[in-house]
Amino acid sequence: MSRYLMTTAMILSMTAPAFAAGSHSGGHGDEMAVGQPGDAGQVDRVVEVSMRETDDGRMVFEPAELTFEEGETIKLDITNSGELEHEFVLDTNEEIMEHKALMEEFPGMEHDDPNAIRLQPGESGEIVWTFANAGTFEYACLIPGHYQAGMHGPVAVEAGMADEVIVESETPNSTVEN
Repeated sequence: MSRYLMTTAMILSMTAPAFAAGSHSGGHGDEMAVGQPGDAGQVDRVVEVSMRETDDGRMVFEPAELTFEEGETIKLDITNSGELEHEFVLDTNEEIMEHKALMEEFPGMEHDDPNAIRLQPGESGEIVWTFANAGTFEYACLIPGHYQAGMHGPVAVEAGMADEVIVESETPNSTVEN
């Protein structure tokens, strides 16, 4: 009986890391600092993003940086033009770094977040996203080694025109002399 328990314990200890890796799903709530999933029927514009490797060993996104306006709903058409598996993750720099550390520990971790997509070579996919908050964010491929090879870029979300307030003086300008 004790031999059976020892064998079972040994098998369970070897499989525990696989269960610990789990999947990276949920946990973000409906809105994140970078925004929230958008309505595909309310897209303001489409932005094409390509992921690939270069001849000199770098890994890149094209375009290298993204700029949006606060409140804008964007359809990101993402294509893996490379020869390796890549992913696109959109978040704050802090969240990207936390996710990167998890991916280094559990490289097989599955994603089920609306702000991320993983694509095999030649595959395409999309993320529809509403950028609800102004600020500087980041997009990256967090497969181990890809971020270090250059696969990340800034996302600038500029304050929307609807949020700007113009204050006009009710009295004419005057000069005050001392």
